[in-house]
Amino acid sequence: MSFRSPSLLARRILAATAIAAAAGAALPATASADVTPTTLINGVLSTVGGCQTPFREAILTCTRLETLTPQFPVVLDLNPFGTNIVALGAGLFPNGTMRPVLESRMQATLQVAHRYPLSPIIVSGGVPQNGITESRAMRDWLIGHGIPAFRITEEYTSRSTVENARNTNAILAQRRATSAVVVTSPDHLQRAMVDFRVAVGGRIPIAGVVAP
Repeated sequence: MSFRSPSLLARRILAATAIAAAAGAALPATASADVTPTTLINGVLSTVGGCQTPFREAILTCTRLETLTPQFPVVLDLNPFGTNIVALGAGLFPNGTMRPVLESRMQATLQVAHRYPLSPIIVSGGVPQNGITESRAMRDWLIGHGIPAFRITEEYTSRSTVENARNTNAILAQRRATSAVVVTSPDHLQRAMVDFRVAVGGRIPIAGVVAP
């Protein structure tokens, strides 16, 4: 099976997003996510709207229609226990400390972690500096800001976004995660979501959060 008509897929996705926007008022007032037209549309896209598929062409088309936002995705409300928060690393300084871009990603991850205290966290990134991997620097930062160590799993071998996705997918599959929310920088998130969606092969939905 192949998707030979991206325009047809896009029309179907746009129709689904219109339904999501109209249905926003039906969501419970107790939802912890940011329930807005943008998050509702992104939520449909990440599940039934076309992004949750094993076909790369469909993933590319669908992901380009999403609006990147720092708002909390509605997928987190579907199953906070099964939804993993995935923070992506960035190159460390030679002394092993975090660069500002990674600190920004950590601040965004911390906000999601506080809103959803039952969701597991995966920090993904290798490339050690001064004997410290990106994942270890991220883990230590989160613990230093009050996140319990038991919530955090290190994926410490990746050297690229594609490897972030593949290696994290192995962890998600092992723990039977129901979905994942990728947290990274604005210029990185769309590419990361594509790589993660390709890696999971349509098994679970992937959403994203922009680190401001």
